[in-house]
Amino acid sequence: MPQVHPSPVRNAAAERNKEPILDVLQRVLPGTGTVLEIASGTGQHVVHFARALPELIWQPSDAESRALAWIESLVDASALVNVRMPLRLDVHEQPWPLRRVDAVVCINMIHIAPWTATEALFRGIDSVLDAAGPLVLYGPYRRDGRHTAPSNDAFDLDLRARNAEWGVRDLGDVAAEAGKYGFTLDEVVEMPANNLTVVFRRG
Repeated sequence: MPQVHPSPVRNAAAERNKEPILDVLQRVLPGTGTVLEIASGTGQHVVHFARALPELIWQPSDAESRALAWIESLVDASALVNVRMPLRLDVHEQPWPLRRVDAVVCINMIHIAPWTATEALFRGIDSVLDAAGPLVLYGPYRRDGRHTAPSNDAFDLDLRARNAEWGVRDLGDVAAEAGKYGFTLDEVVEMPANNLTVVFRRG
């Protein structure tokens, strides 16, 4: 009997931000190689990016079984040959289930996870990312201890009410954690809805 996948799930925010994020990725990703997306969620981003950047191989991943099923369904429906089936990847569980990649993309994860996930993220990336490869993060951030907009302040309060370990992180704290593994903040791009895309590179 053929395997039946759940219907693909569409996230409205992912639909809105996928094109602005792609604009940055087209500039900063290598021309060829494998890109690991961490916390792929519904899979909307990875399919959109893979369609626009066909010379790259895309490896989606997520820690949640429900998300993995959504991603697999969307990848199947896309018929794209440059997207692999999703990996179960919890950043805390190391070593990660892959060896080497040429770039890493992580969208909207670190503010809806405990700070230990950010620590584990950089530790895991250090072990799999090629020395010349970029790490691209997207989401809301505080800068110099302050929120960049009242809406981000309200969002931060809502996150912390839902889980005391969640919250909008300060970009300086994230950069300091990255620095422990030789990563430096290479570029900060202001995005719609008061989000940032930040690019880290080694050295």
